[in-house]
Amino acid sequence: MKYCNSCETDKKESKFHKRKASKDGLAANCKVCQKVYDKARANDPHREEARKIYAQTEEGKLAGNKAKAEYRKRNPAKAKAHAVISRLMRAGKLFREPCEECGSTDHIHAHHDDYSKPLNVRWLCAADHTQWHRDNGEGLNP
Repeated sequence: MKYCNSCETDKKESKFHKRKASKDGLAANCKVCQKVYDKARANDPHREEARKIYAQTEEGKLAGNKAKAEYRKRNPAKAKAHAVISRLMRAGKLFREPCEECGSTDHIHAHHDDYSKPLNVRWLCAADHTQWHRDNGEGLNP
């Protein structure tokens, strides 16, 4: 059993999302409370405005650059594969294709099943890309 900080009730541990940073490996709020919080935050009219303002400040730029550098350090194979695809797309040698799963042309990602093969990509929409990783995990050579 675990106590939810939001609804202030004890619930089964299965009712909480996993969170590696927590001592017990679980989020502080239960899944139901977190969903309510996320919806309220997504509908906040000031959210996008605040994000734009922060991104334009020197502090925001430094924070973003630091986060990107840390990601590249933790995931060198992924970073290299992403960089290869980005360069090819900017050079006009590689183009986004419709989603292989649903045919959508919105929010298309270049997905790598194996990061050691940076040119071998599958084109997936954001939803199908997320679902692929839910079903299959990180992929090879993360």
